[in-house]
Amino acid sequence: MDEIVKMIGLKNNCTFCGVFRRQALDRGAALLKVDKLVTGHNADDIAETVLLNILRGDIARLSRCTSITTGEDGPIPRCKPFKYTYEKEIVMYAYFKKLDYFSTECIYSPNAYRGFACEFINDLERLRPRAILDIIKSGEDFRIATTTKMPEQGTCERCGYISSQKWCKACVLLEGLNRGLPKMGIGRPRGNVNGDYKDIKARSTAKTIESKQCGSLDF
Repeated sequence: MDEIVKMIGLKNNCTFCGVFRRQALDRGAALLKVDKLVTGHNADDIAETVLLNILRGDIARLSRCTSITTGEDGPIPRCKPFKYTYEKEIVMYAYFKKLDYFSTECIYSPNAYRGFACEFINDLERLRPRAILDIIKSGEDFRIATTTKMPEQGTCERCGYISSQKWCKACVLLEGLNRGLPKMGIGRPRGNVNGDYKDIKARSTAKTIESKQCGSLDF
């Protein structure tokens, strides 16, 4: 992330971190041949995600972000057992059990979009203690119209990872970094929605971050 921040600055870092981290988890789980990937997302995280997906108009993620288990039709399902557990409860448990845990904020994105959602939800919780669970319940009750076109899941032509485009998000971001165009994969694709990024010409001679192709996942 240090090298990425040098190229892109202190905005949109969460996109890079989130995409690379999720794919690293999936690839690591595949190498270990696990049956299920369990994450530590808590009620606060899920409430923030519901709100963010609404603000972004991200229907695809909104329809699944409150599910305890996702990806059941894929090779490695993900599970969030702390869905209804408040962050403060987890911190208190770790503190009294003398467990090691991180309590510092991310240094790379001081103005992350999620941070504003977190502050908003914290303000709501002061007025209404049930606000977090209410937001989660609202997310659970959302119904997507049958006429809504949802993205179709496929595989990345470059590395074989799950993707709804020709190239997965990680490959697009890496291509942008290597070409000196770090913002190439930021935001929703426009115009070139099929992911044909091979024809994009580099407009910068900035130092590249080299990466090896991961190859296809052998599940």
